[in-house]
Amino acid sequence: MLGLSGLKFPPVVKTEINLVLVVVTLLGFWTRLRNLSYPRAVVFDEVYYGQFVSLYMKRVFFVDESGPPLGHMILAFGAYLGGFDGNFPWNRIGAEYPSSMSVWGLRLLPAVCGALCVPLAYLLQVELGSSHYAALGASLLILMENSLIVQSRFMLLESVLIFFQLLSFFSYWRFYNAPNRYHSPLPQVNQLQPHADTLILKVCLSLCCSCSRYLWLIVAAASCAGAVGVKYVGVFTYLLLLGIASVHTWQLIGQRAVSHLRACVECGCRAVCLVVLPVLLYVFCFYVHLTVLRHSGPHDQLMSSAFQASLEGGLSRITRGQPLEVAYGSQVTLRSSASQNIPCWLHSHKANYPIRYEDGRGSSHQQQVTCYPFKDVNNWWIIKDPGRQELVVNTPPRPVRHGDVIQLLHGMTSRFLNSHDVAAPMSPHAQEVSGYIDFNVSMVIQNLWRVDISNREAESEVWKTIVSDVRLVHVNTSAVLKLSGGTLPEWGFGQLEVVADRVSRAHHSSLVWNVEEHRYGTSHEQKERELELHSPTHIDVHPNISFLSKFIELQRKMLTVKQEESEHKYSSCPLEWISMTTNIVYWLHHSTNAQIHLIGNLVSWGMANLSLAAYQLLALWYLLRRRRAIRDIPEAAWCQFQRVGVVCVGGWLVNFLPFFLMENTLFLYHYLPAYTFLLQLLPAVLEHTHTHLLSGTSQHHAGCVSVLAGLCSVYLCYKSFSPLTYGSPELSANQLQALRWQPTWDILYRRP
Repeated sequence: MLGLSGLKFPPVVKTEINLVLVVVTLLGFWTRLRNLSYPRAVVFDEVYYGQFVSLYMKRVFFVDESGPPLGHMILAFGAYLGGFDGNFPWNRIGAEYPSSMSVWGLRLLPAVCGALCVPLAYLLQVELGSSHYAALGASLLILMENSLIVQSRFMLLESVLIFFQLLSFFSYWRFYNAPNRYHSPLPQVNQLQPHADTLILKVCLSLCCSCSRYLWLIVAAASCAGAVGVKYVGVFTYLLLLGIASVHTWQLIGQRAVSHLRACVECGCRAVCLVVLPVLLYVFCFYVHLTVLRHSGPHDQLMSSAFQASLEGGLSRITRGQPLEVAYGSQVTLRSSASQNIPCWLHSHKANYPIRYEDGRGSSHQQQVTCYPFKDVNNWWIIKDPGRQELVVNTPPRPVRHGDVIQLLHGMTSRFLNSHDVAAPMSPHAQEVSGYIDFNVSMVIQNLWRVDISNREAESEVWKTIVSDVRLVHVNTSAVLKLSGGTLPEWGFGQLEVVADRVSRAHHSSLVWNVEEHRYGTSHEQKERELELHSPTHIDVHPNISFLSKFIELQRKMLTVKQEESEHKYSSCPLEWISMTTNIVYWLHHSTNAQIHLIGNLVSWGMANLSLAAYQLLALWYLLRRRRAIRDIPEAAWCQFQRVGVVCVGGWLVNFLPFFLMENTLFLYHYLPAYTFLLQLLPAVLEHTHTHLLSGTSQHHAGCVSVLAGLCSVYLCYKSFSPLTYGSPELSANQLQALRWQPTWDILYRRP
């Protein structure tokens, strides 16, 4: 032996099992997972998320502007575990799933996340300083909340988001409440002499405890990244937790008992865990997303040419083998890099601008040049050297470089791209761009354009297919070729206006063009050239686009592409959520009265609203009294009261107020993350009232009876609406009519 006389041998590990926590956890799984495959039909937004799950199964790229990909990845993982191959149309709500399809697997992970929210509510209450009775109350409220059960039992994302939010706060407070070994000074050298080996072992154990403490902070950081990765609204929860951690770190810095070195180490560790780690995990989520989805899909055209060419199939099939370097004589299509939902290509056709516009202004009456949002043979242009007549690529090819002056000849009509001091049709402040026609008038040709590669790495940079971002500067006027964004009237076939703009922001995307399709021209005669332009391209190129470039582009698209605004029968506004004056019919059996609704537990909904009002009144009362130097409650109770308010009221605010600024179609389920924090507030307010505001045995007994009566009411409400929560048993028309507790609720029924 090494003289470990100060330690017991053999070592013994003792554990305690919280049976209450075990029971509520099992009940959480029972309420969320029982009969999970019913109904075997598409339920409400499963028709939306199911499409993305199918695309994941087929490894097909997509863009969902509603949020990051982590939520879809979680749903797809559950589908993968269930053996789903992605072959289901997802074309309507109520469509029956085939018998061979594992509906249980599709809905498993959201249900598991919803079930885990029950014990997380218990554990979070304990970490916030509440008693186990209050923690039990919080978990029971989550357990018997009909709206949370409904949202957990289907292939939807709110339960996943709420799980990550609760886990992030619980993990952080577990970290914060854990014994901080930094506050305990290490033994001095002379103290190590009697039992040096024993003390060294104790120091090692102390460091291990510190490591386990920081594991909770890492879990909190990962949970924050998870919340943001499921839905962008999760970023507000992350910012709230980051604000709480910043205050705690600031307080740590002010503690004189902590040395400067250890304070710096602690602050650095917290910054890495709560700032750097969530960002890295968020980016990693996109790395997995882009790695898995490697095939071309329905949303390719939202992305740049370089992005599309990196996917298998689609544009990569067209551009496979294209020459990388643009040369004199190259035949190219030029795609605008403007941030629009619909891509478009520089285009011309055999139609002229009208002699006079509707407002009386005159035009050049030359050939129209537009931006066309479809693939077309009239999108092809030929790069010509102004000093030569050849329209073919020489051997070896002469590449076009940054700063070179070129002409652009329209392949099908042989008109040069031209601009002059004539006002554009829809943008009078800019110059008209046209295909030059010589009408033997005083309008001379001005068809020289300078190549400006905005993302060049050297001044002699070669113009590259797909990779190079190019501005075409008109030599005579210094105006830049630009997609104005205007739509031409009927005479312009509704195509997009292209202008030359003298006053433009240097790096705006509407000024940037890139070569998408490219071939080396070989035909000397016009008819041969037209046949060549109609034929597909088949020369090899391997565009190299980094993950970081793809991540930034995809992130920009997700944040800037606007969802189509549409009215929905069950859409609602945030103020309606507080009183739950609206509901959503999730599923209705085609021949019976069996149906599923998103309806909350009206009793707990009302009590949660009352707890919010009570907390605000108490906080105002305490603040005014403390301003007068009157301490109504002990300092520890005041700190615990503040802690509950920051987490529960703060969590409600950051998950509710942002929806007032959103223009998207909103539904009742958007309120569930905020409402979950209100359910956490209710037992804490009741316990505070019982402990610090009620006096005397009779008042305490009355308070306990009121709480029990409230819980019984919550349970009775849960039982009453269970048929609408689980879809069974089927109710009669009279029974359904009796459940219409709010006159604005839409409950459907068939009379016999």
